[in-house]
Amino acid sequence: MSLISRRTFLQGSAALGGAFAFGAGMAARAGAAPDPQILTAQLIEAQIAADGVTPKVMTYGLGDAANNGMPPGLRMRMGEPYAARLINGLDEPTTVHWHGLRIPNAMDGVPEMTQPYVYPGDPFDYVFTPPDAGTFWYHPHCNTLTQMGRGLTGVIVVENPDDPVFDAEIVLNLRDWRLGKGGAFIDPFKPRDAARGGTYGTVRTANWQQEPSYDAPAGGLVRVRIAATDVTRIYTLGLEGADAMVVALDANPVDKPFPLDRYDVGPGQRIDLVVRMPDSEGTTIKLGNLRGSHPWTIASFRATGPSLKRDIRDVATLPANPIAEADLSVATRIPIDLTATAEHKAAPSICGSLGYTFWAINKVPWPGDTPDPIAAIEELKLGKSYVLQIANRTPHAHPIHLHGMSFRILSSNKRTFLPPPTDTILLLPDEQAEVALVADNLGDWVFHCHIIEHQKTGMTGYFKVV
Repeated sequence: MSLISRRTFLQGSAALGGAFAFGAGMAARAGAAPDPQILTAQLIEAQIAADGVTPKVMTYGLGDAANNGMPPGLRMRMGEPYAARLINGLDEPTTVHWHGLRIPNAMDGVPEMTQPYVYPGDPFDYVFTPPDAGTFWYHPHCNTLTQMGRGLTGVIVVENPDDPVFDAEIVLNLRDWRLGKGGAFIDPFKPRDAARGGTYGTVRTANWQQEPSYDAPAGGLVRVRIAATDVTRIYTLGLEGADAMVVALDANPVDKPFPLDRYDVGPGQRIDLVVRMPDSEGTTIKLGNLRGSHPWTIASFRATGPSLKRDIRDVATLPANPIAEADLSVATRIPIDLTATAEHKAAPSICGSLGYTFWAINKVPWPGDTPDPIAAIEELKLGKSYVLQIANRTPHAHPIHLHGMSFRILSSNKRTFLPPPTDTILLLPDEQAEVALVADNLGDWVFHCHIIEHQKTGMTGYFKVV
């Protein structure tokens, strides 16, 4: 899979790696960084399918302890330094990307672009201060279809001390698995599906379980944090048996909580609900995926204990995150076309190539994680305002994610509801949308479809903020 030796790569990236180590060391000596949380990427066996144990599942463990299940939920606090030391216990290179967090570029986890590969047995220190509260997640940005598809997706909760206190909290990590007979992994994708909407998994899980059930206080207000970490699936979420209010989307509070009816959530996106549990003990409600002709239950919640008799009307707006608003009167407009393509063959890479090119941004397909990446989509000036005029010229949906910065959806020819600032927009087929941002984070920031087959077959680019 590799075209260059590890020695050759390390010679080329020694200065880059040294700069990262120096920055982390300076932060630690200044007292800004706490002791790192040890995050060990590891191979395990896990019971996911009903008919067998799956070998070579990938997960993260905390410290030296082996983890026999899904990656741990990580908790941070808004405005407080956080440190993690990745230890690579896999048999291939990896990294960690902190999805949705507006952190320094050197901590963003994109190999060749922001950091060296982390080879088997090696460590890498991540040190940053999350500026925003909400629900985020973490995953590798190396050999992503395989590593994410085999389990390396975990949820992050960044706490805001000013948030209201709820009666309980449930965190759901939604993802599929490509498993065959006896629980063995099967091919992670089919080329004909990668050239369309993507290849779906065969086993659907929440927190690595099929239709799990959770207890929650009867009559209580329960915060349910949901992260769609699947490599392909778009969900249409709905709740049966209780009322729920949407309080945040992609970590950012909505202007005013609104009732959940049906809401589409694509790969990479998050949604925070406040569910008002039934008053009667033992009553069960169901969170379902209502997309398509065969709805199914994602998870259920069972009311326990005497009713707390909370009122759904008490759900208030959460404190906003400090997202800069673009000045539209002086904003520079940048056209971005998402298209299909078959012009170039994918380049082999240390981080894996699917061997195909099906997609492009502005007619340029991303060649893979190479030492000489393509030119930036656009060079942005620090502190300036921009409007991205994004046109999905395809008959398929694309959840488009921007690293390191947040943007606000200004308009669309396909939607009337405009969410709060976000890092991921689920662009519908033939949708044209305008999104505004302030280029307030220096560095090279990847911009890609979070249907990973689309990302790995061309629908990727980046912006350079200088």
